[in-house]
Amino acid sequence: MRAVVTRVTRASVSVDGAVIGRIDEPGLLVLLGVTHSDGAQEVAKMARKLHEIRALRDEESCASTGAPLLVVSQFTLYGSTRKGRRPSWTDAARPDQAEPLVEAVVEDLRARGARVETGRFAAMMAVESVNDGPFTLLVEV
Repeated sequence: MRAVVTRVTRASVSVDGAVIGRIDEPGLLVLLGVTHSDGAQEVAKMARKLHEIRALRDEESCASTGAPLLVVSQFTLYGSTRKGRRPSWTDAARPDQAEPLVEAVVEDLRARGARVETGRFAAMMAVESVNDGPFTLLVEV
């Protein structure tokens, strides 16, 4: 499981011009990708890492401050560009495997007390954000 985590002052995700997820205060925008070997163990590790990572200002975390997260599924994080000019998606999990795992990360975050907004799995989404710092990390478990 892989995530690109950006510290933001605000972020939103829209589908067909309608905002479906939004955070209007400092927090984290999480683009989350799933690969074939991911399962329950990776879900728990990723949720804990996202909630507790000290990526906010003053080395704080969402767990310590109550800052929100906007989680957006992103299969392209497993795109390979090693050969040729066209990305290969063979490392990305198929939707029937990936969707329940993305949902499980969100539910695990919420069970930890996190405030979580989301995108819509497999939808064409427009993601807007204001990067704070800029501060962006690649998180893998």
